[in-house]
Amino acid sequence: MKSVVVGSGGREHALSHVLKRDSDVIVTPGNPGIPNSKNISPLEIDADLFVIGPEAPLVAGIADKLRAQGKLVFGPGADGAQLEGSKAWMKDLLVEANVPTAKHGTFTEEEPAIAFLREMPLPYVIKTDGLAAGKGVLVTHSLQEAESAIRNYLSGEAFGNAGKKIVIEEGMSGNEISILAICDGEKAVALSPAQDYKRLLDNDEGPNTGGMGAYSPVPGVSEKFVQKIMKEAIQPTLRTLIQRGIDYRGVLYAGIMHTKNGPKILEYNVRFGDPEAQVVLPRIKTSLFELLFEAASGDLQTTPEFIKEVLVTVVCASEGYPQAPQTGKIITGIEEARNISGIEEVFCAGVATNEHNELITNGGRVIAVTGKGSTHVRAKEIAYAGAEKISWEGLYKRKDIAGAGQ
Repeated sequence: MKSVVVGSGGREHALSHVLKRDSDVIVTPGNPGIPNSKNISPLEIDADLFVIGPEAPLVAGIADKLRAQGKLVFGPGADGAQLEGSKAWMKDLLVEANVPTAKHGTFTEEEPAIAFLREMPLPYVIKTDGLAAGKGVLVTHSLQEAESAIRNYLSGEAFGNAGKKIVIEEGMSGNEISILAICDGEKAVALSPAQDYKRLLDNDEGPNTGGMGAYSPVPGVSEKFVQKIMKEAIQPTLRTLIQRGIDYRGVLYAGIMHTKNGPKILEYNVRFGDPEAQVVLPRIKTSLFELLFEAASGDLQTTPEFIKEVLVTVVCASEGYPQAPQTGKIITGIEEARNISGIEEVFCAGVATNEHNELITNGGRVIAVTGKGSTHVRAKEIAYAGAEKISWEGLYKRKDIAGAGQ
């Protein structure tokens, strides 16, 4: 069997890493750190299954174009991808589906937005409506900072057209959990829960990022809790999509805040999380190819099973990330890290090659080192041992991934 993974980051490396267990994989366009990367349009490739990695091509309709060619695709069409492409659209659908979520308002004008903001409890949460590469969310206790963000978003100064419509939400407190569900249009099955770390700095300080690390499974998150999310969030969402005439075949990533009043949906993403993919996908014991093939065919039959071991991934980022990451720095130590016992893989994201064919940094989040162990403590030790082997000028990583109590 042959599969094609569309994308070029750490998530796509993780997908290809697991899919290659029982299929021949091509990654397009991929990157120099991902095996079998080919800079060719997926529309020009024949394969048994196409798996779309990033959100931007999904929102732009790549799955629709491939399906129009008669190809089997895991990934929603542009209509379903609005769940991530427009936070306002997503919030409206959550309300329609009666899925618990934060109180919110949608705005295109500064004055009513600020008036609504001033009525909200702390912390203030401001989100771009459109895609902003995981950076369009501000959480702050400063009214001045929140009001400034509203002006910068709505003017287009901060995020261009993506920020000219915003969603303001009530701040929620609790434990944040990621649950990824594989959907065939009507049915869905959950993968193992994960927890990621959005803030740049230790102790969850600093600006939001696309994610600085993750681990799976999550202590205290029971199968009963996962099924509660499936029943109260994922299934009602799928039913409402069907009512809107949308056939959603792909992954539905639920970001959940477990509040004192029960779990609430923070957001939906329409792709595997990054870095969640690096810890969730390798834990799947059953065939990932078969699972995604069934979902893309509209006929889920497989119940995924997972290994007992814990996976922890640590992201190595460029100096200046997320605002202005420095690039072009020579990367060393990848093979040394891979040779450490217990390293699942060193996943390559923001990498390129220079004129000497050396691997160099080419983005903010560059490498994700994933360790596997019998406990969270052991998996963390292995992941960090691997990450210590990776080096380039200005490398930064958090030191507390899967930290206290894990």
